[in-house]
Amino acid sequence: MAQVLEFKLPDLGEGLTEAEIVRWLVEVGDVVAIDQPVVEVETAKAMVEVPCPYGGVVTARFGEEGSELPVGAPLLTVAVGATEAPASPASSTSSASGASSAGAPAAEESSAGSGNVLVGYGTGAPAARRRRIRPERVGTPAAPAPAPVVEPETVPVAVPAATGEVNGQQGPVAVVSPLVRRLARQHEIDLRRLTGSGPDGLILRADVDSAIREAEEAARAQSRTAAAEPAVAEAPTAVAAAPAAAERIPLRGVRGAVADKLSRSRSEIPDATCWVDADATELMAARAAMNAASGPSGGPKVSVLALLARICTAALARYPELNSTVDTAAREIVRLPGVHLGFAAQTERGLVVPVVRDAHTRNAESIGAEIARLTELARTGKLSPAQLTGGTFTLNNYGVFGVDGSTPIINHPEAAMLGVGRIMPKPWVHNGELAVRQVVQLSLTFDHRVCDGGTAGGFLRYVADCVEQPAVLLRTL
Repeated sequence: MAQVLEFKLPDLGEGLTEAEIVRWLVEVGDVVAIDQPVVEVETAKAMVEVPCPYGGVVTARFGEEGSELPVGAPLLTVAVGATEAPASPASSTSSASGASSAGAPAAEESSAGSGNVLVGYGTGAPAARRRRIRPERVGTPAAPAPAPVVEPETVPVAVPAATGEVNGQQGPVAVVSPLVRRLARQHEIDLRRLTGSGPDGLILRADVDSAIREAEEAARAQSRTAAAEPAVAEAPTAVAAAPAAAERIPLRGVRGAVADKLSRSRSEIPDATCWVDADATELMAARAAMNAASGPSGGPKVSVLALLARICTAALARYPELNSTVDTAAREIVRLPGVHLGFAAQTERGLVVPVVRDAHTRNAESIGAEIARLTELARTGKLSPAQLTGGTFTLNNYGVFGVDGSTPIINHPEAAMLGVGRIMPKPWVHNGELAVRQVVQLSLTFDHRVCDGGTAGGFLRYVADCVEQPAVLLRTL
């Protein structure tokens, strides 16, 4: 007899209290193996797949896609020791051999334990591959149905598709990306009416963006038409148009976490900002020389951000007050032994700050390679919570947005953040003469509790000196 076990949303770490269901990877009636991912969730830190520690048949799911569940809430129930869904109409006709071949391994796997460890649960057995009971085909004639066939080594394509009428036909909506589905929901785009431009009609983000633009253009055209219509002379008084409903966007997920952290930073940290313009011509020339020396196949190119990150680690070695945090309960300033350098990255999910661990032990090439790796993970939504926490100092390159300056908000509980504007040609006095030079604005926002303006000014001036004369770094290399 099968035993029904309940799998609850686990603690995903770093104080997270809830998660949003992005898409389900299994259906009711699926046969799942131990450690098989069953749902993709989005937390305030990252998007992760949650593995199930039980093996058996899924009997129920809790929560729709797009809904939020608190940690500890039920996710799904699994019938351990069963080979098919309890509600299956063909369960009474299953053969004894089929039950013995699939039920026994599921029970054995369940007793062996989970192989994946996801912050608080899991043991040490290897994971098995997914099995699925295929439902009957839609539209088959009414006839005595044979027992469902169990294919133990098939992996179904996890395409979260909503069924409905597609271009006049019944079928699934070919959408793989949860980001595309969310974008369509936010702009009230019916995916069933779109024709995908991807392989096999797959709906891509470009298709949704095009539909959004068409809807906006249609709305503007309708507004112009309505404005061009003459007013009705017989109407004694003008009828006020009903005000448009304001759009409400929930503050949750990444956006909610950013809002909470920035609000806490502003309310707790007495911050101050100082800035300076620096001539980055020599830095750009040094970077070009480094990349030219590596040759066409000499490895990855050194980025400007990597050079600035290396300058920051050298500056923090001279001014360790800015690589610290404040323990408000103990009323102590805690100077941290190592530099874990965060850098701001803008993604489709919003602003995230990946962390380069032990940046003080790395050279510019190593820092650049790690920044490139973490940036790619950020763009694909695969950063883990551990890769987004634990920073001690943040570098924010807002020059990529085409702006010169800013007053950054400190990434709580850190003590400082360096902002870098765009590097662009400007008139500059060089060697006593007016010349066109590559100029950048550097902004330092710091916690005034950890140091005074003299320390902050010294840090920023050292960074500017290294930008203007990269040879200054040779003293610390």
